[in-house]
Amino acid sequence: MDAEALRDHLVVKLGEAEGAEGEGAEVGPEISHGLLTVTVAPAWWRRAAELVRRDPDVACNFFDFLCGVDEEDAGIGLVLHVYSTNNRHHVQVRTVVPRDGGHLPSVHDLWAGADWHERETAELFGVTFDGHPNLAKLLLPEEFEGYPLRKEFALLAREAKPWPGAKEPGE
Repeated sequence: MDAEALRDHLVVKLGEAEGAEGEGAEVGPEISHGLLTVTVAPAWWRRAAELVRRDPDVACNFFDFLCGVDEEDAGIGLVLHVYSTNNRHHVQVRTVVPRDGGHLPSVHDLWAGADWHERETAELFGVTFDGHPNLAKLLLPEEFEGYPLRKEFALLAREAKPWPGAKEPGE
């Protein structure tokens, strides 16, 4: 299935779920360089992930990565990238959660590899993954405060050495 056919299939399937649930999926599929990215509202994160994992026409059984990106005023963006080893296509599921108190359902039970990535994203961006069995810190000490991959986080190294960049965080 090419990227356009895959896009159309996912729009139809999410539309069927929309009719059953009575709420909008807000699906925004786009194709760039042959890669399909489906942007959904946070409420549809889990449903979209289940669809790309379990639908036999999509069947993305290989987890590649889950990451966050600070989109400043828009919130914290999350991207799930998976691949189908049988159908040989990639799919990205994307959403944006609020900066303060962003929550998403965990997908660690769909792809075991998501466990570590959800922990890292929670630690470095402050997004909570509901249903995750252990969101313990991976990289930072327990007493560390803040989320170092957010753009407003000031690095201590900048106090010791001037920052050569054009802007400081928050400017």
